[in-house]
Amino acid sequence: MLRDRLNEDLKLAVRNKDQRAVSTIRLILAALRDRDLCARERGESVSEQEILQMMQAMIKQRRESIALFEQGCRMDLAEQEQEELQVIQSFLPDQMTTREIVSAVDSVIGEIAGQDHRTVGLKDMGRIMSTLRERYAGRMDFGQASAAAKSRLA
Repeated sequence: MLRDRLNEDLKLAVRNKDQRAVSTIRLILAALRDRDLCARERGESVSEQEILQMMQAMIKQRRESIALFEQGCRMDLAEQEQEELQVIQSFLPDQMTTREIVSAVDSVIGEIAGQDHRTVGLKDMGRIMSTLRERYAGRMDFGQASAAAKSRLA
């Protein structure tokens, strides 16, 4: 389970005095605790899939920050964000290749077209992306998936 792995890796990072890993894992666990509190108020629990989606969002934030720091010539901060990005990525399953993403998008579009017995268009983007998020949380770059879906539907 991902929670257990996070806690074990935190202990290991503390023992190894890896400050970047310690701070990043603590950041992940804090975000997870926030989600746990919100879910508990609704009488639910946070699923593995939701944890993976949260970590995907954290990765997206880091990539955006890296780009901004590089534009602002703050290479020290960009490097720090890159190190955090690598720590977060270490908890995710292997990422899909561009070819696999395109194949998955085509598959979902075909399924939706078959279910509805009609042509799938841009108005179905939300449904396509929702299905992809359910199936491939933590494994797929949804920015690439969105671009692939738009090109297929245009």
